[in-house]
Amino acid sequence: MFEEIRANKRRSVILIAVFVIVTVAIGLVVGTLIGGGPLPTAIAFIIAAVTAGVSYWKSDRIALRVSRAVPADPAVYQRLHNLVEGLCIASGLPKPAVYIIDDPAPNAFATGRNPQHAAIAVTTGLLEKMNRVELEGVVAHELSHIRNYDILVSTIAVVLVGTIAIVTDLSLRMMWWNGGRVSRDGDRQNGSNPLALIGIVLLVVAPIVAKAMQAALSRRRETLADTSACQMTRYPPGLISALEKLKADTTTTHSASMATAHLWIEQPLSGVRDEGRLGWFHRMFDTHPPLDQRIAMLKEL
Repeated sequence: MFEEIRANKRRSVILIAVFVIVTVAIGLVVGTLIGGGPLPTAIAFIIAAVTAGVSYWKSDRIALRVSRAVPADPAVYQRLHNLVEGLCIASGLPKPAVYIIDDPAPNAFATGRNPQHAAIAVTTGLLEKMNRVELEGVVAHELSHIRNYDILVSTIAVVLVGTIAIVTDLSLRMMWWNGGRVSRDGDRQNGSNPLALIGIVLLVVAPIVAKAMQAALSRRRETLADTSACQMTRYPPGLISALEKLKADTTTTHSASMATAHLWIEQPLSGVRDEGRLGWFHRMFDTHPPLDQRIAMLKEL
């Protein structure tokens, strides 16, 4: 577990480095295709540097705001605050900020850059549908993400993946309006531009690869957080029962988005249980392991 925590810190550095490289590469491709010289590359590097800094320092606030989370009143949500505080004392963690999301779907997530600057958010649906031991299991799962430093990589990914998508979208629009009219020796033969085709393919593939990487990292962290939560509560049946309720519930989490989907305890968006012909393709972008697998693993503990 401790080795996995150290690995998560290393992955944070790698994730930011890969993001900067991909963004600069996009700028280089666009500059080559539209004839803008080094200017698009320089702009892309500036965007990458600024976004990487913002994602480290402010991505938790961005994730909370995007999810429409508001601070949980200690008087109104006393049970929730007591659960969080008790688990933090037992595990030696500082108490994170506690937020509420007005959403009927049962779900929760944690965010922040480290245990000293962390927050946990739960939906009103979760509070209504879970009993105390089930809610304790869910809270322990989210606190495990904080203790394991999963939140740093996961929260940074919210901003970085979204930025790659925006940059590639703007780049494709620039190329569309420019029309690929920059002519170079060997670029155009019989009305085709191989360089432009390669560039367009790279721009289309970049956000897809980013999403696949995001999903793969998230799936591994969810399994570790489930195990850590049971270690924290010393009562696996609580989390097992919570996951079984989440499996039975079909409500879509309206406060979630594609950028924040990997943060939640359960895959929050509709369509994730597609078992049709393209089911294998959809599962590539699933941010969570199947609930059946998670429940089966916990029952073996």
